[in-house]
Amino acid sequence: MASSKQNGPTTVSGKTEFRGTKPTSENRDESELLTVPDGWKEPAFSKEDNPRGLLEESSFATLFPKYREAYLKECWPLVQKALNEHHVNATLDLIEGSMTVCTTKKTFDPYIIIRARDLIKLLARSVSFEQAIRILQDDVACDIIKIGSLVRNKERFVKRRQRLIGPKGSTLKALELLTNCYIMVQGNTVSAIGPFSGLKEVRKVVLDTMKNIHPIYNIKTLMIKRELAKDSELRSQSWERFLPKFKHKNVNKRKEPKKKTVKKEYTPFPPPQPESQIDKELASGEYFLKASQKKRQKMEAIKAKQAEALSKRQEERNKAFIPPKEKPVHPKKPKEASTETKIDVAALKEKVKKAKNKKLGALTAEEVKLKMEADEKKKKKK
Repeated sequence: MASSKQNGPTTVSGKTEFRGTKPTSENRDESELLTVPDGWKEPAFSKEDNPRGLLEESSFATLFPKYREAYLKECWPLVQKALNEHHVNATLDLIEGSMTVCTTKKTFDPYIIIRARDLIKLLARSVSFEQAIRILQDDVACDIIKIGSLVRNKERFVKRRQRLIGPKGSTLKALELLTNCYIMVQGNTVSAIGPFSGLKEVRKVVLDTMKNIHPIYNIKTLMIKRELAKDSELRSQSWERFLPKFKHKNVNKRKEPKKKTVKKEYTPFPPPQPESQIDKELASGEYFLKASQKKRQKMEAIKAKQAEALSKRQEERNKAFIPPKEKPVHPKKPKEASTETKIDVAALKEKVKKAKNKKLGALTAEEVKLKMEADEKKKKKK
């Protein structure tokens, strides 16, 4: 018992001497603990880490569309060869249209079956074998984003999906370069293969695009983040001041009504009570009249209205018999002959004389003489 007391820690004023000291890991800077050293990679999982293998066999199966059957049939030997290296069996059922992967007794890596499952999922979603086989690497992951149920209208969905691809695939290519991921848009899904950090950004951009936020805004933010990551001093600081803040411009304006009701000024007093029929009769004195007098007054009012209506109707009838106002007729002044249109009488007479002398279809005297001379010359030559 004495020896055990001597070996234990000595107490000074009820406190142990170890309580004052802290572990070395807490004394380090937090930024050093959070950052991963450059060039560091997780060691690969080998057979020495799990020499006894797995206890039970596990398998996964997935269906594929009809149009992928020809391609899968062609590249399936390559898929089997790649999975056999990790001791995983793969079967292709063309009748059911399904692919199945399962572990064997020789399989030592417990996570390889999950990667094999992702491989057949990517192949079913039109990803090429060259890109899908990268999922078997340790530092590569995949994400299949379902976008079919995010937009109800079919036309709107097609437009937003095309916006994600961009003209000639330029938007998708820019996104691939910024995130270091391979992206494939097919039908109602978007398949992405790459590092974890890149997949997170791809999912955000795809979901925002389906929510009617243009991908160019997210691409601009990614470009700024890429430049900021190069600076070692800014790694431990907030980047909020550098990132752009975009405002929504397409705010739906509420339609204003045609008839605007202007509210009256507030008054604490209630509105005056409207006068009843009896009050009006008392004010005019009709209340004290007899029934016969009241009846006579009503008849007089009706007759006055009838007389007014009759006079108006008569005026409208008489309008048809009123002759319209005629315009006053002014005597016409003789027009003076203009100097430009004066006729030359002498020239006209000469023209008429020439026309009389000349017969229609007959030759002139000069033309006849010339013709006679020409005929004589022809005879002499003969």
